[in-house]
Amino acid sequence: MIILGIESSCDETAVAIVKDGKEILSSVVASQIDVHTEFGGVVPEVASRIHVENISICIEKALKEANMTMEQIDAIAVTKGPGLIGCLHVGVQAAKTLAFAFHKPLIPVHHLAGHIYANSLVVDLKYPLLALVVSGGNSELVYMKDEHSFEILGETQDDAIGEAYDKVARVLDLGYPGGPKIDQLAKQGEPIYSLPQPKTEGKYDFSFSGLKSGVLQFVKRKEKAHETFKMEDLAASFQETALNEIFSRVERVLKDYPDIQHFVVGGGVSANSRLREKVEELRQKYPKIEFTVPPMYCCTDNACMIAVAGEIANKVGRRGSADLSGDSSWAIQ
Repeated sequence: MIILGIESSCDETAVAIVKDGKEILSSVVASQIDVHTEFGGVVPEVASRIHVENISICIEKALKEANMTMEQIDAIAVTKGPGLIGCLHVGVQAAKTLAFAFHKPLIPVHHLAGHIYANSLVVDLKYPLLALVVSGGNSELVYMKDEHSFEILGETQDDAIGEAYDKVARVLDLGYPGGPKIDQLAKQGEPIYSLPQPKTEGKYDFSFSGLKSGVLQFVKRKEKAHETFKMEDLAASFQETALNEIFSRVERVLKDYPDIQHFVVGGGVSANSRLREKVEELRQKYPKIEFTVPPMYCCTDNACMIAVAGEIANKVGRRGSADLSGDSSWAIQ
């Protein structure tokens, strides 16, 4: 089965064509990072307008790269949500237009499910599975008894971890996007500064707003006392505290759910080098569980993962109709 996937939930316009959920025939991503860097973050209205400019170009380029025509496509998968509503609408309208014009099945896909299924591009997923989804807008622990079931065990109570990275980078005047910049800076430092340990009500939930505020207060205290501090050490301290928050919850789940056979990571923050090291540390502690972190090309938002998710959703007959619309808070399914 050959599926054309469309992703436009945030600031990447992406189109990909994937065969049988495994073979990537083409993948096109038009990034808007340079534009939004000027604003210090994603501006939803600007992002939506750029999607409008890019979407047709990306579709045409993806078909050309795959050396295919729309007649050869079996179905169209598109991100329905969650995401920025204006951005989602652009992708959904493009997908609906193609489906109507070329008489193709339309498959609505959940963005986070796409991040989880992206791992199947490099390995066959084993169930029950635990997925850690970490990005600019989401931080969730998802238990999957099988390929089509999703149970959210834990989620952030405030900021997503990627959002916290961006806000801390702003405090340190590092620019946007903050995640890669803090990750790089932290490699040159040591986690020697004490920062607030986040507290949560749920056993598996996360919280990052207090940690973000703790970094801001730390900087203000140092400035008020006319004391110096090493940016590299502060970046390392923030990163270690944030990731310890996540992996302490991951270990709780692994201990409480002994049936888990596979642990996977998805989302833009999965590109973080220290996070990948921590996954390797877990691998040593739990040798009976398979651990997978997706390759760099499918960590950030892309349409390959949407096409793969579409392939899986197609098995249970999921379809979108003419009234399909974007849903910024769509529950995972």
